Amino acid sequence: MSYEIPVTQARAELADLINRVVYGGERVVVTRHGKPLIALVSAADLERLEKEREVEEEQVISSVSAIRSMPSAPGERRRFGIAAEHRPEHRPEHRQEHRTPEGRGPETGERPPGHGR
Repeated sequence: MSYEIPVTQARAELADLINRVVYGGERVVVTRHGKPLIALVSAADLERLEKEREVEEEQVISSVSAIRSMPSAPGERRRFGIAAEHRPEHRPEHRQEHRTPEGRGPETGERPPGHGR
């Protein structure tokens, strides 16, 4: 059950509002110009809400992890070509070696083929 109260009135009745929340099990919504501003809830309510949020976040993370590890569907390679199977983090031969801003390799200082001026 929620009880709404304007912020100006809530200032004057704070002790009473705290008692309503803690002992009466109410939730108090403090408003300004008729719009909800804050809510007063018991510490037990807050803890429950935070646990629910953690559970929801864990479900999202596990769902994303499950999707990420799924192999490509049959036919994706035909439809999208090699991009359907490209995973640079798993294919070390496609890692790009470090180059200087001029396009030179670190050991020889030579430009790679096709990078002439």
